[in-house]
Amino acid sequence: MVGVKDIDDLPKISANYTALTPLWFINRAATLHPTRKSVVYGSKHYTWHQTYRRCRRFASALSKLSIGLGTTVSVIAPNVPAMYEAQFGAPMAGAVLNSINIRLNATVVAFILSHASSAVVIVDQEFFSLAEEALKMMEANSEGKLKTPHLIVIGDESCDSKQLEYALARGAIEYEKFLETGDPEFAWKPPEDEWQSIALGYTSGTTASPKGVVVSHRGAYLMSLNGALIWGMNEGAVFLWTLPMFHGNGWSYTWSLAALCGTSICLRQVTAKAVYTAIATHGVTHFCAAPVVLNAIANASPEDTILPLTNVVNVNTAGAPPPPSLLFAMSQKGFRITHTYGLTELTGPASVCAWKPEWDSLPFETQARLNARQGVRTICLDGLDVIDARTNQPVPADGKTIGEIVMRGSCVMKGYLKNPKANEEAFANGWFHSGDLAVKHPDNYIEIKDRLKDVIISGGENISSVEVEKVLYLHPLVLEAAVVARPDERWGESPCAFVTLKPEADELDKGKLAEDVSKFCRAKMPSYWVPKSVVFAALPKSATGKIQKHLLRAKAKEMGPVKMIKGKL
Repeated sequence: MVGVKDIDDLPKISANYTALTPLWFINRAATLHPTRKSVVYGSKHYTWHQTYRRCRRFASALSKLSIGLGTTVSVIAPNVPAMYEAQFGAPMAGAVLNSINIRLNATVVAFILSHASSAVVIVDQEFFSLAEEALKMMEANSEGKLKTPHLIVIGDESCDSKQLEYALARGAIEYEKFLETGDPEFAWKPPEDEWQSIALGYTSGTTASPKGVVVSHRGAYLMSLNGALIWGMNEGAVFLWTLPMFHGNGWSYTWSLAALCGTSICLRQVTAKAVYTAIATHGVTHFCAAPVVLNAIANASPEDTILPLTNVVNVNTAGAPPPPSLLFAMSQKGFRITHTYGLTELTGPASVCAWKPEWDSLPFETQARLNARQGVRTICLDGLDVIDARTNQPVPADGKTIGEIVMRGSCVMKGYLKNPKANEEAFANGWFHSGDLAVKHPDNYIEIKDRLKDVIISGGENISSVEVEKVLYLHPLVLEAAVVARPDERWGESPCAFVTLKPEADELDKGKLAEDVSKFCRAKMPSYWVPKSVVFAALPKSATGKIQKHLLRAKAKEMGPVKMIKGKL
């Protein structure tokens, strides 16, 4: 209200007001637990004292290259120590960290490096050829105006030495040599303004050029604490990096682990055997994974598993709605599952299926069904709702009416880089619009039914691909399933199921098996939901374990329309 004042006129001063940033977490960890392990990668072990000094070297070395405020440092690497160090080292120099998906092709990487105006490119030796090809594309498109980024290569003893030799021969600086140019006592400075950018991530860009998601120091600070609190992470947690750090800065758990003085167990490649081995060897307490990764763990062969688990392992799953049958299977093996929901635009969990004590006495199958919902807002959000896109009003909490998930709060991105039109659309009416369709149950827990682009419209009826997939996962021989729209001469579109079978189905007749899958579905869902096409194949996945439905939609389109049978509906 105009003219209304607070009870005091006390000013903000340096003693009582500082910019929020997760960078101070590592300073505290190094002070409190200097000898505790911070990062473990194969035979390499670092303490918090060592990691903090390495991050300061990183920042100092960047500063000597005149890299600081207003510049971008891009990193193309799997979950290795250098990737973890970049989460602190780049912003300690005042720069913005841009972590790039290692599974992208050179065309997309070139777009990102150009759009982000990357001044430094740090690349793992295994992916040097990818970076090199992307830079050549940038050069070809620049008309001689490209300012070539500084190129740094991360060496790895577990990889082919020829890759590193090739990179060095092309003028790249080896990462450890780069660190040696920096000062381990570098007096880094926190941001003066917490709205300053700390990270730049890019959306998948499956239908157009990827969008650059800008994250502030304030947002990163709040999300790193938010993620730990909603999961009940303990001080000294042992975290297994099955989730790529390039995916939303590891959902901000890179910074959370410093706040908790925890230990990062890095995995270059994620397999079920590697997960079980790490749990048994390092006493892993927490890891994050998309449902497809959990599926691999739940269905691992006996020779790849180590059961019973040596300790309780907390698993945070997100990325796609997990089938209740999968949650049930993981729980039976002793994993404690927390189901969350988030987006690149939030750098971490936006909602959590918060467990209620009264659910403990329910049958396991009922618990799994309840836990498959996306839940309620996390503590970093002021608002989370499901609205009718036509009226912008909340849908009733009846578990049936579908609307779009919207949210607002300090953990939402600053916006899309250099994309005012996308920002206007995303932030319409004072909310961030997710593009995800959901219902709101009577207990106010939300449940995703589909992405807007994944809804199948058959004969004017909307079909949730997620609901059809839930039924498919109940089939005893189905390992993975994804349902997309296929053109249909009569109905416009009809469901097309892409299915990966369990090994025991390898020798079975696929034609009869397809009929069995259809029969199974007809007994458990409305007739118009039943997939008219069943394709047995390996499902394409992104680096974060998400099934790439855009590729399946393209394949379904290539199959041509389902033919109309005269005289039959």
